[in-house]
Amino acid sequence: MVLAERASEFFTLGQEAPYMSMASGVTDKARELVPVIVHANGTSRLQTVTRSQNSFVHEVLRAFARRRGVPVLINTSLNVKGKPICGTPEMALDCLVNSGLDALLLEGRWITK
Repeated sequence: MVLAERASEFFTLGQEAPYMSMASGVTDKARELVPVIVHANGTSRLQTVTRSQNSFVHEVLRAFARRRGVPVLINTSLNVKGKPICGTPEMALDCLVNSGLDALLLEGRWITK
């Protein structure tokens, strides 16, 4: 996920991608600052976030950028290998406890191990 207004700093797609349905090339800045988002073929799956689309996630990205200097976070399905995608809070808590996750934002609350 990336703030839509800063997407061109990190991605070369040149258009909004609000549904994480497109892959994009990445910029040198992305390779340097967030190499973990770059696939082996040099692309990344992109989700742009605008304030009007999702004000909460937009503010999370802004806060992360203030703290770390990068308005990019990984958005992925919440599951671990061999398990289904978490569909309930109970499943999400189980995933937190039994995985390498450090924390979980669940229904507006940060939960840490």
